Amino acid sequence: MKLTMFKGKVLTLFLLGLTITQCAPSKKKDSSSDNRGLKMAVRMADSEIAHFPNAASVDFKPKGKWDYTGGLIASSMMKLWKVTGDQKYFNYAKSYADQFIAEDGTIKGYKRSDFNLDRLNSGKFLFPLYEQTHEKKYKKAIFILRDQLKDQPRTPEGGFWHKKRYTNQMWLDGLYMGAPFYAQFAKVFNQPKDFEDVINQFLIVNKHTYNPEVGLNYHGWDESKEQRWANPTTGCSSQFWGRAMGWYSMALVDALDFIPEDYPNRDKLIDILNQVAAGIAKWQDPKSGVWYQVLDQGNREGNYLEASASCMFVYTLLKATRLHYIDSNYKAVAVKGFDGILKNFIRENQDGTIRLTNVCAVAGLGGHPYRDGTYEYYIKEPVRDNDPKGVGPFILACLEIKN
Repeated sequence: MKLTMFKGKVLTLFLLGLTITQCAPSKKKDSSSDNRGLKMAVRMADSEIAHFPNAASVDFKPKGKWDYTGGLIASSMMKLWKVTGDQKYFNYAKSYADQFIAEDGTIKGYKRSDFNLDRLNSGKFLFPLYEQTHEKKYKKAIFILRDQLKDQPRTPEGGFWHKKRYTNQMWLDGLYMGAPFYAQFAKVFNQPKDFEDVINQFLIVNKHTYNPEVGLNYHGWDESKEQRWANPTTGCSSQFWGRAMGWYSMALVDALDFIPEDYPNRDKLIDILNQVAAGIAKWQDPKSGVWYQVLDQGNREGNYLEASASCMFVYTLLKATRLHYIDSNYKAVAVKGFDGILKNFIRENQDGTIRLTNVCAVAGLGGHPYRDGTYEYYIKEPVRDNDPKGVGPFILACLEIKN
């Protein structure tokens, strides 16, 4: 009798457990931003892997190279792996590193003598890669990249040149490429004096590029005022390019991750971040919720809504509000932006994958052929789908809206 009762209880518990298990997935169908964000992050990451099975080819180059775009995608995949625990995202990022990093840490195609800040961005995902695998080659590569900054050319005030061949120039892009990596190295390898140099990079570029009337920063600054694109008085370029502000905003919110809360002048970075957030909110397109290629000229002929800057802004505002760097009211701006991204830029493919549309393929200043930084220049640069400079920030934004 007792045995029968015991079996009955077991059966009841089993059936109860089965019922609970069967009901559990219904929670995942919730339309809240948490589940929507994670779902979209996974869909975009899976689509990226399907579109570019070779992680080095994400910038539409079959063999690829060690560059900031591959590093951006790898970093987003690593963060998605940490959230989901799905090993395929970790493996995808690792495969990018393993195509270029030898056992002694040397990086195929990397030239220290170029003093190109873009090459440092890929160093960021090597920190969690080394932490997880303990493979020494990743740590050696991190040190090789950090060594570049010892001799990186600087302006008289100490600002890093964007590249050796871009003499005397600081670009907003370069803050994202170099500063978070520099700050992370300083924290992980206990070099606290370097935080002062990291902070100084932002203070210098903000001092020279910020326009208080518009509330935005110019794309670039030539300390020598010799470039044709440079204002002869200020040295600044003439336009407020969306993605440049996007790089800059992400640089601020990411570098702050590593700088101790009580470190001198850290609060100045938060002040700049608040300034940037105000500019982002000011120039959000009220109808679509996203942002234009040239931020302050949305009504001008030829301008268009651009995806990469929009994703970067949403990521920045969401992360900055989560960490209480900026007022919580900015989250509404970010959510409106996220909704706008899904509506305006995300498209379904016939094979079930998705794509991110309306991404400016590339833009810069100077060089050969010469890029003059005019409004006409920015709106005429190629636009393409699934550009990594948009896909990476989209995944990061999705993970932030999940929080």
